[in-house]
Amino acid sequence: MNAQLLTGLIAAVGLLANLAMGSGVAAQDGHAAHAEPADHGHHHADFASDRMHVRVDGAEGGKDIILIPGLSSSPEVWDGTVEHLGNGWRVHRIHIQGFAGAPAEANATGPVAAPVAEEIARYITEQGLDKPAVVGHSMGGTIGMMLAARHPALVGKLMVVDMVPFMGAMFGPPGTTAQSVAPIAEQVYQGMSNSPADAYRTQAVASVTGMIATESKRAGPIEDTINSDQQVSSSAFRELILTDLRPELSKITAPTEVVYVKFNDPRMTPEITDAIYQASFASLPAVTLKRIDDAAHFVFLDQPDQFNAELDAFLAK
Repeated sequence: MNAQLLTGLIAAVGLLANLAMGSGVAAQDGHAAHAEPADHGHHHADFASDRMHVRVDGAEGGKDIILIPGLSSSPEVWDGTVEHLGNGWRVHRIHIQGFAGAPAEANATGPVAAPVAEEIARYITEQGLDKPAVVGHSMGGTIGMMLAARHPALVGKLMVVDMVPFMGAMFGPPGTTAQSVAPIAEQVYQGMSNSPADAYRTQAVASVTGMIATESKRAGPIEDTINSDQQVSSSAFRELILTDLRPELSKITAPTEVVYVKFNDPRMTPEITDAIYQASFASLPAVTLKRIDDAAHFVFLDQPDQFNAELDAFLAK
């Protein structure tokens, strides 16, 4: 690894540490009932799970697509995407228990992403979905990769939005492994899980501000974050640091595209960002990598037209 790329990786550590502190914010009780928006063109799928529930938009018979939001996010972050997809699609939006006002239930302790991936696999099977397209943002991208690698026959297409297969690499020097980064993951977890709620709220505003460049789009994700269960978010972030999916990428058979943005740090150039993504997905040689500029982590909120055009082209292939 060259010195420039190493410098970029080190720079990313500070960014991700801030994201860690901001994404784990909890509400006072963390178990408030989720409030649905007034526009009810959807229903909840008849699917019993203590890990997630599924909001379904669109008429039966439409092409199936599953949208998985990121850490501490709600299904509503995909509102613009669902509106863009329009008629002809049946959209299945995952709401992870413990995030954005949903009770923690089985996610209260232990891993979150891996069990949710297994539940999505069960959902696809029990609902009779025929190779749906899967789009996952951030932690949702990790879940999507798990799903496509561990249940390749179930996924028709996979789009990963702004996520690498081993986030732990950003927390250590070249050659970092899940085992070597474990102490850092534990330190991050302890800091998130034990911090006072007020401190989390303050950091949430700062972190979401950095993850969404468009000021008018920040209110919803900030509300999602402060209404998420502190322990669930903390456990999930630790799991993300420790999860290395690079050895599993070769098991993915679905056409895969990764849409990403330049890391939000002045020391991180587009070229360094490109090199990190190319190296991260090297074991999936057929993957398409697409950088969208002038956007932060929630790229579909900052650049909806570019994102939707990329999504349309991918789904049409």
